[in-house]
Amino acid sequence: MGIFNAILGNASEMDQEALQKEYSKLLCEGEQIEAAYKLIRDKWVFTNKRLIIQDIQGITGKKREYMSIPYRSIERFSIETAGNFDLDADMKIWIRGKKEPIEQNFARGSAIFEVHQTLAKFVL
Repeated sequence: MGIFNAILGNASEMDQEALQKEYSKLLCEGEQIEAAYKLIRDKWVFTNKRLIIQDIQGITGKKREYMSIPYRSIERFSIETAGNFDLDADMKIWIRGKKEPIEQNFARGSAIFEVHQTLAKFVL
């Protein structure tokens, strides 16, 4: 169901070991990846210090933007679970200084509660 989820814009969980290697140049001393999720080509990476959102741009995908959000900048966050006719669950994160939240869709039965717990662990 991975391709179907990607087409619908849903996130899927990723292998942490491969990500640790891929993100080694971005991580500071003592920083570890706690969880990561992929949305088609983009990634949301939760470390023990911050959230890194990777935006892969262009046809070839060689151009990439990495947005780092320290957990202390997160003012609030919410999740909305999937319903009977809703195929996905939604997560919103409000960042200090931004009017609109960052939004992400998760597939029904995905790890949205794990993401919520990860955020709660570091934000609260």
